[in-house]
Amino acid sequence: MIIGGGPLFTFGESNLYLACGGIRIHDGLVVEVAPFGDLKEKYPEEGIYDTKGKTILPGMTCAHHHLYSTFARGISLPGDPPATFGKILEQLWWRLDKVLTLDDVYLSALIALIECIRSGTTAILDHHASPFAVRGSLQAIARAVERAGIRACLCYEVSDRDGPEIAEEGISENADFIGYTQWQCSDFLKGTFGLHASLTLSDETMRAALAFARPLKVGFHIHAAEGPEDVADSLRRSGRRVIERLDDLEILGEKTLIAHAIHVDDHEIELLARSGTMVAHNASSNMNNAVGFAPIPRLLEAKIPVGIGTDGMTGDLFSELRTAFLLEKHALADPRRGWADVSKMFANNSTIFSSYFDHAVGTLVPGGYADLIVLDYHPPTPFNSDTFLGHLFFALSSRMVDSTIVGGRFLMKERQLLFLDEASLAVAARELSVKLWQRF
Repeated sequence: MIIGGGPLFTFGESNLYLACGGIRIHDGLVVEVAPFGDLKEKYPEEGIYDTKGKTILPGMTCAHHHLYSTFARGISLPGDPPATFGKILEQLWWRLDKVLTLDDVYLSALIALIECIRSGTTAILDHHASPFAVRGSLQAIARAVERAGIRACLCYEVSDRDGPEIAEEGISENADFIGYTQWQCSDFLKGTFGLHASLTLSDETMRAALAFARPLKVGFHIHAAEGPEDVADSLRRSGRRVIERLDDLEILGEKTLIAHAIHVDDHEIELLARSGTMVAHNASSNMNNAVGFAPIPRLLEAKIPVGIGTDGMTGDLFSELRTAFLLEKHALADPRRGWADVSKMFANNSTIFSSYFDHAVGTLVPGGYADLIVLDYHPPTPFNSDTFLGHLFFALSSRMVDSTIVGGRFLMKERQLLFLDEASLAVAARELSVKLWQRF
């Protein structure tokens, strides 16, 4: 199959731009990238999808998501509005996750995945919690992922906050699911080991998780230094700051992804860099929770692979990139900031996803996954590799996504979902969410 006929940007190291580009796809992978006319002439027997001038980009990727957060939309919290990050956890997220059933887990994931498809997001790293529906929860999300058709790496966030038995269930859920995905060898579904955060984990629980993770040769996906509460708790528990504590417990490493890393000092940045640990920046969530601005310039200067996630706020990476771009300018009171750092983080998502998947993600290169999106965009100014960031930060948006293709398969074509009935699923989700809200 050949897809082409409009401006094409490959991203990645080559960052190739073709004014009328095309991609030849075979067995779910990119085989060749070249001018559209050349590919049609060279392979006359191939099926053709002509974008008719519409822009072609690699699919967007999200380095930190929470699919289970879907049913929080519009929910009313008890008592006074939470005034701190700790109170937000206690009054919203730790109440919500306790009332999730496996049916809730499945359907809330499926609704969030529809948003990903409509927004042009083709791969995610998800971090799940449902402490009274632990066992089978990752398989429930996996069913939703397989039905939706995107790529995902899943994990369960182990925590001590609901007692030792549930913590043990979380460890087993991770280990079993990772073993399943390694046996399955799927290009679409992977597993890693989830931990909630330093402030809800004892040394003993993290050591137990490490004992399971090591033989499976995986790292960890964990929130770290998101709010000041995490730092205070770590100092109280261990006399060490969060990243120092995680380093002491051997949680850091090249296969470990830290979400947030806001309240970190220079020594902790050095530890992240030395260990090769990855970081997911979640600008919208950090603003929503008022937890501060991560030291992005210093993290990137230390050569730490910092990517972009949404922390469950959205599946829309176009809006998240713009938020990260504007937040850095605002936080540093410098209008020159944002351009280089956000574009670097955007590119780093491909590096991060390469730790979990077997072929290139987030870039259109021969041998990489054929995950791409078509945008209905009519640029009013020159549109090429030199001007692309200006269009990305000030014009491109998810509402322009016309088609979403994963592994060479259309999931959405000309704004029509091909395999999911969004309206009927939304009806079912409203019925289920009302029951969840009653339990909340």
